[in-house]
Amino acid sequence: MSTHGWHADASEILRVDSGFRLERLEADSTPGYDGDKHRAAKDLAHRVQELGELQERLWAQSRVDETRHAVLLVLQAMDSAGKGGIVRHVVGGVDPQGVELAAFKAPTDEERAQDFLRRVEKRLPSPGYIGVFDRSHYEDVLIGKVRSLADAAEIERRYDAINAFESRVAASGTRIIKVMLHISPEEQKERLMERLERPDKHWKYNPGDVDERLLWPDYMAAYQTVFERTSTDAAPWYVVPADHKWYARLAVQELLISALQDTDPQWPVADFDVEAEKKRLAAS
Repeated sequence: MSTHGWHADASEILRVDSGFRLERLEADSTPGYDGDKHRAAKDLAHRVQELGELQERLWAQSRVDETRHAVLLVLQAMDSAGKGGIVRHVVGGVDPQGVELAAFKAPTDEERAQDFLRRVEKRLPSPGYIGVFDRSHYEDVLIGKVRSLADAAEIERRYDAINAFESRVAASGTRIIKVMLHISPEEQKERLMERLERPDKHWKYNPGDVDERLLWPDYMAAYQTVFERTSTDAAPWYVVPADHKWYARLAVQELLISALQDTDPQWPVADFDVEAEKKRLAAS
């Protein structure tokens, strides 16, 4: 395989399978892709059209039949890993009317009083849409575990609850793509420093990011447990090296295209006589 610079299927080479170890994956690597930054920019632009057509077919199909297909892209990462860039440069290439974005922040007091999955279920994509979770229910087993916001028994319960939830969502017709953008602490430091050095990026900087950096090994261990407990056939995890923004964007684009191709949405067949309508229109 050597289509668009890829010599391997991104959905296979980036998938978390049994035996995967996060520490063995270099954050500055480009698995499965032969090109460089300049080639990647061309490939990304070239594939935007294909992704856009697949999304439009998904939307059109959902409008006229009873299929309930949708795609949900879950993005998880340490701060500054590039989630926003994925939303802008990859998902932003399709018709915005067919995208539903949910950026999950810290839960409100009302949400804390409910089951942790309730607010997530409310934001699942409607049929025909590509949904994007910028952070997600996985915060409840990542920050929740690292910061001891819940006890060990509750964290264990949440892994099983997530698997049951995602299995049900997948069975309903939603294709789930869970992506962890894997950035190195060195690259993160450079990106955070750039935010401090540029006044136009000060708004992006959060002093709390440094506090989280100090817990880097704990977060990596928490991610490893997440992969082991929640990468399933119904909702597999994909780990995308993210030190090179161009590679991360290209890889997520490939994962979305692959998922939509597997869903195989079809243009709806006209429920009227096309030729007769051409004659009527010409005569009008």
